[in-house]
Amino acid sequence: MTPIVLKFGGYQAPESLHNRAAALFGRRLREKLGDRIRFELTGSVLDLGRPSGDLVPMVERGELSFCYISTVRFSGAVPEFRIFELPFVVGDRRAAWKALDGEFGEHLKGRIAATTACRALGFWDNGFRHLSNSVRPIRRPEDCRGLRIRTQMSPLHGEVFRALGFEPIAADIKEFVENIATDRFQAQDNPLANIHVFNVHKFHRYITLTGHLWGASAMVCNREHYRSWPAQVRTAVDAAAAEATALQRKLAAEQDGEVLGRLDLRDNEVIHLSGAERATFVKAVEPVLARHRKELDPKLFAYLK
Repeated sequence: MTPIVLKFGGYQAPESLHNRAAALFGRRLREKLGDRIRFELTGSVLDLGRPSGDLVPMVERGELSFCYISTVRFSGAVPEFRIFELPFVVGDRRAAWKALDGEFGEHLKGRIAATTACRALGFWDNGFRHLSNSVRPIRRPEDCRGLRIRTQMSPLHGEVFRALGFEPIAADIKEFVENIATDRFQAQDNPLANIHVFNVHKFHRYITLTGHLWGASAMVCNREHYRSWPAQVRTAVDAAAAEATALQRKLAAEQDGEVLGRLDLRDNEVIHLSGAERATFVKAVEPVLARHRKELDPKLFAYLK
């Protein structure tokens, strides 16, 4: 019997929490399906010279069966995902997990299926995002003024960072990593896990724990591939995806403390904001939040409380 080839693509290093979850997904499929499948994990398409933004098109074309990617990449087709691009909306990651595992998540899965060639298998924790930069400590929005910041491919993120005083430059993570040692991007935002896995901390001395955004990643597969698989394979994929999602979230919740413990404070200055200092960031982005809140169903915000 010719095995079903299941190709999974990512954009991070092998030790990243996303790729550890993807590797678990593959192991569980091999355990349950044996020689019926051949699982191939390409941990980082960046190593193939491709940007992370290629992952969803690769899945839609059938070049890959699976990938993980920030939900920012789906917010054009599914505007409801923009709620995760608004600052200081998510304060409790477990509330977000509950919403994504419930009615809200089912709605998002339906919208992905209706507007793309993908099927969502689970939503992962892309972490609370913090600021880092190579120029100066950031304790208030005034410290952000004039700094060129790499942002995700999201116009909304650009609005948020302009409100803080930055000069935003939207760029794929591939472009950022390739230019991290230069002055092109003086600042960036990422979860601590990504700051470490992409070696940002080696080039950005200052890390400010703003927690201004919480991000989700979608684990998706090619919808037609999924439909074509025998029922036993689909059942195994669903079960393995649920297990991978549980592991990924567990690792994400643990990661901030672990990364802070690994940083050498001779090389990095970690800025812990006081309540009053954090409030200045919240106030600076209030106009952006208010403007976009009007465009989204209030029910979406209720899900995340």
